[in-house]
Amino acid sequence: MASGPVEYIIVGFPGNKFNGEIAPELGKLVESGTIRILDLVFITKDADGNVGAVEFEDHDDVALFNALEGEVGGLISEEDIEYAAVELEPNSSAALLIWEDVWATPFVEAMRNSGGVLIEGSRIPHDLIELAEAELAAAG
Repeated sequence: MASGPVEYIIVGFPGNKFNGEIAPELGKLVESGTIRILDLVFITKDADGNVGAVEFEDHDDVALFNALEGEVGGLISEEDIEYAAVELEPNSSAALLIWEDVWATPFVEAMRNSGGVLIEGSRIPHDLIELAEAELAAAG
């Protein structure tokens, strides 16, 4: 069972332009022990708006995902797939990825052992950080 923080992302590929470059980098994160993949599903929406889902081991480019072997799968539900597909344009695809931040496990365990309770957490979008950094640089 996961003991580090668990996160998810939905990565869209407009026009189904998936080149596979993400797979080796994801594999490096797994191999280094930084993260542990809990589930990964590819979602497609055809030109008529019909939605389909493919588990990573059934994907046409499965060779790209060999580094993700292990106890992966079963967490993503049909409701999750429907949620991810809502924002997809026709003739597009997405990857829905759930992972455990293994690197943070010691911190999380220390927090729990000290009686700490996570009240809130969120990921700040990259474009907002870039904007804030640019504003700081201009002011300095």
